Amino acid sequence: MSHLADCRLCPRDCGVDRLADRWSACKTGRYASVSSCFPHFGEEDCLRGARGSGTVFFAHCNLRCVFCQNYDISQAGRPGAGRGLRPHELATLMLELQARGCHNINLVTPEHVVPQILESLPLAVEDGLRLPIVYNTSAYDSLDSIDLLGGIVDIYMPDFKLWSGERSRTWLKASDYPAVARAAIRAMHLQVGSLELDAGGLARRGVLVRHLMMPGCFDETASILGWLADELGPGTYVNLMDQYRPAGKVDGRHYPELDRRVPAAEVQKAVALAERLGLRLDQRAAVPP
Repeated sequence: MSHLADCRLCPRDCGVDRLADRWSACKTGRYASVSSCFPHFGEEDCLRGARGSGTVFFAHCNLRCVFCQNYDISQAGRPGAGRGLRPHELATLMLELQARGCHNINLVTPEHVVPQILESLPLAVEDGLRLPIVYNTSAYDSLDSIDLLGGIVDIYMPDFKLWSGERSRTWLKASDYPAVARAAIRAMHLQVGSLELDAGGLARRGVLVRHLMMPGCFDETASILGWLADELGPGTYVNLMDQYRPAGKVDGRHYPELDRRVPAAEVQKAVALAERLGLRLDQRAAVPP
């Protein structure tokens, strides 16, 4: 927990003393806040299976995506909103998800609460937690955080959002996002390798990369897919997500370039490119609308 005293757990490098329950970019002090916790049936097939992925949605975020579809959870809440969960309470949530039959523990938006997660997991394991741990991240993670998670996380699921620093500055409010994401994903892959599925098709270990396609940004998608094939290798498991919709701060007056859906032709073009590169596509991405 000493990492919280001069917090540099994410690339914001705020240096705030979160042990004293202060906060900065992530709006989170000593304890992690959870916005919801339930078996999720909307995740990739290899995570949800028949009984759902046990998702723990953490409140707040270290990015400021203007198009965030969970804006009310990630950005709209006041700093420190929601009672922070003590370690045993977070551990209990994980055990309850296991008791409900979930196939894994899926930690969503965890970038800013890595120490709190690592404080809670041993308690859960002592009380019988045996599920794979999924780290479901924006990829805006520090290498120190990824190093802390070595040997703990079974499945890394980064969302590689954008390749361009300029678009990242405008839409994510983080111009360093592309370089940070590349470094973080490399480190994740070095730890756990490519995604491995069991005999029933469920993910057990490895990296699963998500990419939310954005309208008019096929160049971003092409650069990201090309990098994944070159850096992580053909066979890398990728979910090309086509469900973008205007949300958050996006409307006809603000960020009008994002105020539309992704054309089906762009999705089909991206799927074809991924297949040519030898990437392993999530089945839902392989059949575009």
